[in-house]
Amino acid sequence: MKTYKIIYILSLLFFVSCEKLLEVDVPENQIPNEAVFETVQTANAALSELYAGLWNSSPIAGDQSGTLLGSYTDDLTFYGTNSNSGLAEINLNQQIESNTTISTYWASAYRLIYLSNAIMEGTEKSVSISLADKERIIGEALLARSILFFYLNQVFGDIPMTTSTDYQINQSLSKTPSTMILAQLKDDLTKSATLLPETYRSSERIIPNRKVAQLMLAKIYMLQSQWSQAENLLKLIVQNPMYQFENDITKVFLKSGNHIIWQLKPKNSGDPTKEVNIYYFINAGPSNYALSQNLTNVFTANDKRKTQWTTAVTVGTNTWYRADKYKNRTNNANEYSIVFRLEEAYLLLAEVLTQQDRIVEALPYINATRQRAQLTALTMPISKQSLLDEILLENRKEFFTEMGHRFLDLKRLGRLNDLLITKPNWQNYHMLWPLPQKELLLNQNLNPQNSGY
Repeated sequence: MKTYKIIYILSLLFFVSCEKLLEVDVPENQIPNEAVFETVQTANAALSELYAGLWNSSPIAGDQSGTLLGSYTDDLTFYGTNSNSGLAEINLNQQIESNTTISTYWASAYRLIYLSNAIMEGTEKSVSISLADKERIIGEALLARSILFFYLNQVFGDIPMTTSTDYQINQSLSKTPSTMILAQLKDDLTKSATLLPETYRSSERIIPNRKVAQLMLAKIYMLQSQWSQAENLLKLIVQNPMYQFENDITKVFLKSGNHIIWQLKPKNSGDPTKEVNIYYFINAGPSNYALSQNLTNVFTANDKRKTQWTTAVTVGTNTWYRADKYKNRTNNANEYSIVFRLEEAYLLLAEVLTQQDRIVEALPYINATRQRAQLTALTMPISKQSLLDEILLENRKEFFTEMGHRFLDLKRLGRLNDLLITKPNWQNYHMLWPLPQKELLLNQNLNPQNSGY
């Protein structure tokens, strides 16, 4: 089968029936899905399409969760015009069910979930792909689907958990309760970790390995307060010789680091990351996003993250701070968008150890990022609650603008209502976004709408 024909089929799989994202199917007059999976090369091409979609438009794309959930919480402020009303509503915590930005967030995730399902179905039916390759391909697609469902569940709550490409099934799915979603994600990520190899398929770490699945699985265990299970998985990561803590803060966002667990490659060679463009402004006030005053105030003057990862822009008497983690705006040769890095495993491990009252063991894992930023190490005595507060703060200073960390951390710790102090319009029901209006109209089984909307 010619490469162009494969890509054409994949495009059909990806974009058919976009108006009914849970009802997609391949038209009867097109080549069947199984034809894409005649060889491991064509299956890998399908996976490449999936990774391209994750980079281009998904909850882990550089211009989605990091910006949207950053401004929804208290890390970013949006300065756009009325033409960006959907973004402004989210920034002001005034989103409504017809918000087009929220609809896009939902739709882009479900398009890729459909593609993940198509890859798994086609691979399972293939009679020509070896068992080892089948396992690896299914493991990659299952991991991608799990990450997408994780974000959708955290943002929207109960959601339809489609695992099929069948039109008859998908057109009328009901919502799956969050408890069942987490249970299914636990099973899926456990399976993915079993199927995926320990080593990377790409030396650039742009294709996930077993450790990515284990990191995601640890997050699910933490949402269920299963601390020892999460601890065991996180230690498999931090103690693995493939990963080394990056002590030079100026090198954290270079693509060659051994602290990187998974990253997404820009679409074309030399393209900048999405992050570097969306946060950049100079010689004028911001037209998109700037760091919130609340965030900049949490940094001490000597914190190297403030001096290395943010830049002050002063116009007249006004000063704003832009996120400056990624630097290359043209001819980019050394930056990819980092999805997961070792520092996250460190701080998650600090949290699970603290939750088990093992404070002395937890301190080195929070002190690693603190001391790299030239802050003093935390020492005993320190209470459990005080250390959890410090870990939450350290996550904020370390991961601002990355993958919606602030929202996810506050939610995991049951502290989203801390935003009642820092966000004037925050309400209790803002722990979830509204389900997109057009999805409710297409499928009445998705009702009722989330409370408060």
